[in-house]
Amino acid sequence: MGDTQRFCLALDLQNEPALIRQYKEYHQPENAWPQITTNMKDLGIVDMEIYHIADRLFMIMETTLDFDPNALPKTQVGRDKSEEWEALMWKFQKPLPCAKEGEKWVKMDKIYDLKLAR
Repeated sequence: MGDTQRFCLALDLQNEPALIRQYKEYHQPENAWPQITTNMKDLGIVDMEIYHIADRLFMIMETTLDFDPNALPKTQVGRDKSEEWEALMWKFQKPLPCAKEGEKWVKMDKIYDLKLAR
């Protein structure tokens, strides 16, 4: 992972089974919006995985070293389909209780690394 950096983020979903099913459907590989996938790669996102349990989401994102997650909302403005996608996803998502105003995905802090343990 020397030429990339990893971000782990969390977000909640609306606790409604029908909405959760629909959200998961949007994220199936065959349903991905090509413009969104291209935009993410263009911004320096090398790989991304999203995991789900109950109404909680967990994202692992590998990016280039120059990727700045704080600049991400600004870089999305006006990008092909990005604003439309984000507005659509808010229908399903809700901020974590600890999220700042307007914040969606919240960065998690790493507290353990097996490679560093004795």
